[in-house]
Amino acid sequence: MAEFADQAILRAEAGDGGNGCASIHREKFKPLGGPDGGNGGRGGDVILEVHRGATTLLDFHRRPLRRAGSGKPGAGSNRNGAQGPDLVLQVPDGTEVKTADGELMADLVGVGIRFVAARGGRGGLGNAALASPRRKAPGFALKGEPGERRELVLELKTVADIGLIGFPNAGKSSLIAAMSAARPKIANYPFTTLIPHLGVVEAGDTQFVAADVPGLIPGASEGRGLGLDFLRHVERCSALVHVLDCATEEPGRDPLTDIDVIESELSAYQAATGASLADRPRIVVLNKIDVPAARELAEHVAVVLTARGLTVCQTSAATREGLRELTFTMASLVEAARAAVPEAEPSRQVLRPVPADDPGFEVVQRGDNSFLIRGERPRRWVLQTDFSNDEAVGYLADRLARLGVEEALAQFGAQAGAEVLIGDFDDAVVFDWDPELPSGPAAAARGEGSSNGGDSGRGVYRFGPRGTDRRLSP
Repeated sequence: MAEFADQAILRAEAGDGGNGCASIHREKFKPLGGPDGGNGGRGGDVILEVHRGATTLLDFHRRPLRRAGSGKPGAGSNRNGAQGPDLVLQVPDGTEVKTADGELMADLVGVGIRFVAARGGRGGLGNAALASPRRKAPGFALKGEPGERRELVLELKTVADIGLIGFPNAGKSSLIAAMSAARPKIANYPFTTLIPHLGVVEAGDTQFVAADVPGLIPGASEGRGLGLDFLRHVERCSALVHVLDCATEEPGRDPLTDIDVIESELSAYQAATGASLADRPRIVVLNKIDVPAARELAEHVAVVLTARGLTVCQTSAATREGLRELTFTMASLVEAARAAVPEAEPSRQVLRPVPADDPGFEVVQRGDNSFLIRGERPRRWVLQTDFSNDEAVGYLADRLARLGVEEALAQFGAQAGAEVLIGDFDDAVVFDWDPELPSGPAAAARGEGSSNGGDSGRGVYRFGPRGTDRRLSP
């Protein structure tokens, strides 16, 4: 069974907000005690948090759908509903969060960093919160908003200072096991390592993390072998270490050919993804010099590679020869990379206030006498409205009028009976617009709730004076 996954799909569903309560206080000798309906509770968020103990995305691969708790509805006697519990999901350090289209939403680096993957819906207001001098005893409450539904792509990119790269069976796992407490699987056949392994290496006062990246082969940047699966794990490394097998007996292979092939694959991967790998410092390790023929070959190859300007170390993981020199060479590169990083600025929150002249909505003409209203507030207000309650629809009409929707429709030339859609086009609520109402233009729901538009299903909700409670009207 698989024990590692560095890519997963997360379907995050935040909790829905609880509905508000429409209630009237009832007490002896107080027939009209006033509204006392409480507000609904807010839905829980789905939160991603970097946790020190998380090393893989396998849990999301097995269970991609995650739901947070919904808010509880309000109740009478001014009792507000409880908030839905947040769902906190632990992810490894170095996890990137992207949309299905590949847009980067968050790069989670650092233990404790959090990202809200889906926000819970707001709770609906109870009739006590909706009371006003004009609407003293509202006979309705607002519904809770649905929580966000998102499909996200999680991608893990290992956070390490040094990346060990090379052909399969070049000795990368043996080296990291000899230098650190990591214990990857070691065997005498290709692709022994199927997942990246991290090891903490100490050289003097410097401590750094080295990653054993699974073996690369020609065509890795195009998906051959394990290339595309694990090339991403070298993106965060501050230095790369080429591990070359000087004892290989495979036809057509030698250390110089191997390093040229791997560099070619790194360049192709950089061109395809935009990852900056060309400027990373390199160290070349000529490995397995405990074999006499390999030692002789390493001495000749070292001269050529040194002439190219590369730092060369000759090592043997079996006898531990050259490991001390290698670890201190890697530590010097890590220290230089850390010194070059600018000091982190204090975290700041960027505020983007809405322009003063922003109406909060947009009118789009879809056809002859047909209009689409787009905007966060109109969409949210429609979701909160109980269309089976005439008074709730009147409250929605009041809100839309105050926002300026009706005036904007008139400016666009809307005529009586115009089809008005509010919300997302695929899931919009359809209204008929009637500018002839005595209280001014009003929107009316079509196809939901009760209407008096006849058999056609069209019509306008007609109730008492707008913004009043019919039960208390004279």
